[in-house]
This record gives sequence, structure tokens and C-alpha cells, in this order.
Amino acid sequence: MGREIEKLTEFVAQTQWEDVPEPVRRHTKLVLLDTLGVILAGSERPEVKQLCERLAGTAASGATVYARGWPTHDPRTAALLNGTAGRSIELCEGLRLVSGQAAMQVLPGVLAVGEHARSPGREMLAAFLLGYDVAGRLAGGFTPRPLAHQNGQVSLLAAAAAGARLRGLDAAGISRAMRIATTLLLTPSYTNAVAGATTLNVAGGMSGFAAALAPELALAGFEAQEDAIEEALGQLVGSAFTSDRVLDELGMRWEITRNYFRLYACCNPIHPALDCLRESLAEFRPSPGQVARIDIATYRFASVMRNPDPPNYFASKYSLPHAAAVMVVRGNAGYGELDDAALKDPVIAALRHRVQVAEEPEMSAVAPRLRPARVTLTLTDGRWVTKACDSHRGDFQHPFTDAEIRAKFRELGRVVLTSEGVSRVEEAVDRCEEWESVDELTELLRRHGRP
Repeated sequence: MGREIEKLTEFVAQTQWEDVPEPVRRHTKLVLLDTLGVILAGSERPEVKQLCERLAGTAASGATVYARGWPTHDPRTAALLNGTAGRSIELCEGLRLVSGQAAMQVLPGVLAVGEHARSPGREMLAAFLLGYDVAGRLAGGFTPRPLAHQNGQVSLLAAAAAGARLRGLDAAGISRAMRIATTLLLTPSYTNAVAGATTLNVAGGMSGFAAALAPELALAGFEAQEDAIEEALGQLVGSAFTSDRVLDELGMRWEITRNYFRLYACCNPIHPALDCLRESLAEFRPSPGQVARIDIATYRFASVMRNPDPPNYFASKYSLPHAAAVMVVRGNAGYGELDDAALKDPVIAALRHRVQVAEEPEMSAVAPRLRPARVTLTLTDGRWVTKACDSHRGDFQHPFTDAEIRAKFRELGRVVLTSEGVSRVEEAVDRCEEWESVDELTELLRRHGRP
């Protein structure tokens, strides 16, 4: 393995929670809270519930599944189920300047491995933060293949690093676990998203599985080639990889602080257009029947998400016409609005076909540094308004307030927890560096879960 990645694994092995600046620690706990809420709500998706029930017959113990009833499994399966659940409602946070949803790929493995190992809260927080840093730094030098979704790719290696840290491996052991994990890397297709193929979410869950499995393989004596990471990212799952900037500002620039959060329950690239549409609607406050058309210009990656008739709930998360129509009819495009019933609403269905999406090459040229959009709302009486933005709200340059993120957690947490339980869990996460083990969280979940 190259010197840069070896130095990175040393950083993962040696950095303590107390070494991290207080603002970064505070932000890490907010990301944990946000991600936990997404997992809890995602556990109620029908396919996730069915998978949990089907695997119950072979259930072991060691780690909690964050779903109604709070079943236990071996750490690998628990992490798989929690990661799959969190991916299923398209509300997880992600890396802003490079591709990847690091928290949802790393945290399920950290929670499962940490619970089984009875790791204290500060150790789990450190592993989570450091795994996130690995994801962002490797992603910065990685060129994925055009159709490959980032589930189960760079962030899977980061999850393996986090799991190895929690299992007490030194820098050489973390390096070996990551190199072993290259054998587990996946190549899920972006086409799954617009086709409504929920198998894409299993690829996200597999990162948690690898976080629990790869360290055990390393401890068992399995070996991997020295250049496994460079070969896998540069020639196998990806088309190029360079480690030249992996160590830039190491320990001073924390990748978790360069993330984005979501409040819209749909694919992140279409959020700028929804921000513009929200502004346009605020100017006229039209009824759905008063909307003649909505014209959207945006960058290429967002512009391909234009199917006006998404086949199912998951595909609807990748349809800009659908999300826009839901915002017009229901006033927002959050978890409660972009639900299964929205697909069957005849008013929404009709309005989707009045939304036109096109790529603007000048906008594509500045992505992903910027994520521009321009929306023109035209009413049936001839009035119109155009709004534009360079990027969406929610990233580190245009952040949501802590209160907005916490309100999102409360909405999602109430899907499976009582109101008191939501408050207790939020308070517990705020002081999670004091946990003796993750039992302090799981006991609250079991005490306050909805039947």
C-alpha cells in the first residue's frame, strides 16, 4: 500500500476523541443523530420489514436492529439491516464535494461492532468520525465508473477501517482489514434508482456488513495484496485513483464538516431546483390548478431525473417532476409529503406532466463545485416568475440550522418511538461520549418503542 494510505491508517489507529476540536465533535454528534433518525424511519419500509422478518429465523445475538421490536442479530446482519433501512427513504446526509453517503455507510457498522464489543461512547464516536474522514479522503482521489453508484465502494473501505479501529487493531491491522475489504467492493448501478430497484439499498447495507466482517478476517489471519486499494479503486470498481491529496490538512480539515444534510426526501442533485421552486411558489401561492407549467434548467446529473411517471416509491425519490408536483400540491417535499400515497394522487400525477426539465451546459460545467438550477413558474393567467440558485441549502456553505436537523430527527423518530422516547434518545445522543456502551441507547429504544 502507498505511503499516503498507510499514514491515513496510522491516523485512524492513533487519534483519540479528545484530540478532536469541540466544533467537530459537536457536528459529529449531530450527524449521528440525523443518521439514526433516518435508520429508524427507514426500518418501516415494507421490503425492509420483510427482510428483517425473513432473517429472524436465523437470528443470533450481539447487536440490535433499529426497527420496531428491536430484534438482535449477529453484528454483520444487524449492520446490514440498519444500513439498508437507512438508505431506503433517501434522506441520509452525504459528502458535498465528492460522491458518497459516508455516515449511512459507516455508522451502522460502528453501532453493531461497538455494541458487540461493548465499546464506550467516545470510542464509537471516534471510529465514526475517523471512518467518515477515510471516506472523504479516498473519495477525493477516486474516479468511479460512469454508471456506478457509490453505495458499497469507497465508503465500504471506510466502514472497514472504522470497524477495525473498534476491534482494537493497530495501524497495520486497519490497513489489512481495508485491503481485505477490497474483495467485498460492489458495483451497483445508478440505473437502479430511476428504475425503482430497491436492491440499490442493499449495496449500502453491505458497507455495514463489511465493517463487521473485514476486521474478523484480519484477526483470523487472512491476507491481502499490498496494492489492493489502489488496484481496486483505480482499475476494478473505478477507472482511476490517486492518493496524492489523501493527507491534505490531515487532523485539521475534517471531512464530516464538509457534508450536506437533507430535508427533502429525494435525491440530493434535485434539491437546488426544489429550493428555487419553493421561492417561486412563495411569491404567488398558487393552487395546483393555477399552475400552467414549471420549466427547470439544471446541471446534467440532476437533469436526467426527469421521469414524470416513476413506477414506485423508491423511483419517485429520483423524479424531479414528481418531487416538484408534490411540493406544489402538499407544500413541501419532505418525508411526510413524498410518501406512497403521493404516487397515487391524481392531482400530483397530472401536475407532473406540466414539469419540464432540461440540462443547461453552462451549469454542468461548474458542477459539482456548484449545483445550479433555474426554475420558471408560469400560471394559467399568464403571470410568471423565475428563481435561480448556485447550490442548494443544507451543505456546509449554506447550512441548515441545528434546530432544523433536530426537527427532522423528531419527525423521523416518531415513526417507531413515542414522543417521550424521541426526546430521551435525542438527549442521550447529545451526551453519547459519556456512554459506557451503546446499551444506553438500545435500552431507551426498547423502553420507548411503539408497539
